[in-house]
Order: sequence, then structure tokens, then C-alpha cells
Amino acid sequence: MKPILIIATDGFEQSELMEPKGLLEEAGAKTIVASLEEGEIKGWDNGNWGKSVKVDMLVKDVTTDDYAALMLPGGQMNPDILRMNKDVIRLVQEFDKAGKPIAAICHAPWLLAEAGIIRGKVVTGWPSIRTDLTNAGGAVIDQKVAVDGNLITSRNPDDIPAFTKALKDAVGMQQSNSDAKAQKQAA
Repeated sequence: MKPILIIATDGFEQSELMEPKGLLEEAGAKTIVASLEEGEIKGWDNGNWGKSVKVDMLVKDVTTDDYAALMLPGGQMNPDILRMNKDVIRLVQEFDKAGKPIAAICHAPWLLAEAGIIRGKVVTGWPSIRTDLTNAGGAVIDQKVAVDGNLITSRNPDDIPAFTKALKDAVGMQQSNSDAKAQKQAA
């Protein structure tokens, strides 16, 4: 299977990048973190700067064909910065045009709205961006995960087990034992 691309920058919600990334890798997927600058990006964790993640490549160097899916972690700062970058928006549009899974959690569906790909789609997201999603033409619901075609959206860190399972299902991966335990605990 081709790797799963994760696009993020400083201020990503730490749990929304680290936990799905770990669960995907545990299940055998390779993940690649792309960002706007080389080096490391720093997470946001409970109101403070959190752990850093190594950047594998620059967004401007990404070729959509090299990846099975796109994952977009949330946090408030991260997607707000990314939605202003033309290369990020171009990539979101390319993944969508190719029909590849795009998984966005928390504030990350802002990127889907910016890319103009949610009109007529059922989506969810953090409560403060739901008006933006509606204004972009999305049919907004309040549930752990919304899957509509190739789009997978979730609301917050509590939804990570359902979010990750939906992404794994979309790329044809088997569920790991820790995923099943996490889902039972979340239920």
C-alpha cells in the first residue's frame, strides 16, 4: 500500500496527529509528514506547546499519486495557517479529484471548505467551524465521524478511534487490537 500523507504545521493538536499516526503505523501503514518548512513542527497540547514531530518533506514537493490517502489533523492554529497556503489547498483539491480518502478532524475541515470540496457533502467538525462548513455548502452533522464519498471528518480528540477506523477502512486496512480496545472504551 502507498503511504498516507499527513499535512500539518506548528500548532497541530498533538493527539490528533500523534494518535492516528501511531495507530496507522501499528496496523502496517507508512505515514509521511509534510509541512511548510523543513525540520520539526511543534504540537499544541492542553493549552501549551507539546511534542515535536519530524517533517519528512515539504508540501511543495508532494506528488498526490505517491499516496493512498491524506490525513489532516486539527488544532486551531495549524489549519488556519495551512488554509492560507496555495500548495496545501492545491493538494487537497488534487486528492479529492483523484477520489482518494481525505480525513480531517477538529478544525481541519476548514481546509476542505477552503478547497471548495464540501458542497453537498455530509461533514462534521469542531463546533466553532460548523457555520463555516455550512456556508461552504456542507450538510453538517454532530457525530463522531462523517463519511461521505472520499471525505472523512470528525469533531475532536475523543473521536480519534472512530476517525482512524474510518480512514483505515477507506484504504482497506485491517483493524488492530488496540483500535478495537480503544473503540470499546470510547463507546
